[in-house]
Amino acid sequence: MAVITRGFGGRRRDDADLPPGQYRTDDFPVLSAGPTPRIGLDKWELAVVTETGERSTWSWAEFTALPADEPTVDIHCVTHWSKFGTNWRGVSVDTLLADVETAAEYVVAHSYGGYTTNIPLEDLLDGQAWVAYEFDGEPLVPVHGGPARLLVPHLYFWKSAKWLRALELRLDDEPGFWETAGYHNYGDPWREQRYLAD
Repeated sequence: MAVITRGFGGRRRDDADLPPGQYRTDDFPVLSAGPTPRIGLDKWELAVVTETGERSTWSWAEFTALPADEPTVDIHCVTHWSKFGTNWRGVSVDTLLADVETAAEYVVAHSYGGYTTNIPLEDLLDGQAWVAYEFDGEPLVPVHGGPARLLVPHLYFWKSAKWLRALELRLDDEPGFWETAGYHNYGDPWREQRYLAD
């Protein structure tokens, strides 16, 4: 028989805005799976590739001429830190996919340097994700993913691929770098989906 103490609600968190297992930081820690690639803006290109091989591409000048949003979002790293009220400027994934015909349900984000991560397409739509190129009013520096990174703030930050070069639309789900190394396939910080078994 279970004993229940009246009024007991589990461990108390000091901040209801923190997902479980997270702590608040004002810093912006730098964590990467490998060396930081340096991509010249004259050579940078972003591609969207559909499941049929159709490609849409943007040079840096074309990309930064697209309508931009300025989201202020909280970000949560799988290594337990959360940073609140981060300010970004970038192009909504909705804008990038506006003229793309696809039956895809999944996306693999490809980075300069070879990193990949997988995300359900529905998690990138309806104002939930951006390709960001500014942080706190300044160009995004390479250690934080510049010149441009994916920003998917409702998932753990490893899903926000740094040094983005392509979004590959797929009919099937293909796990990326950390997902094949034992990280959770989806990565919801509010459900503490850090590792495969979570």
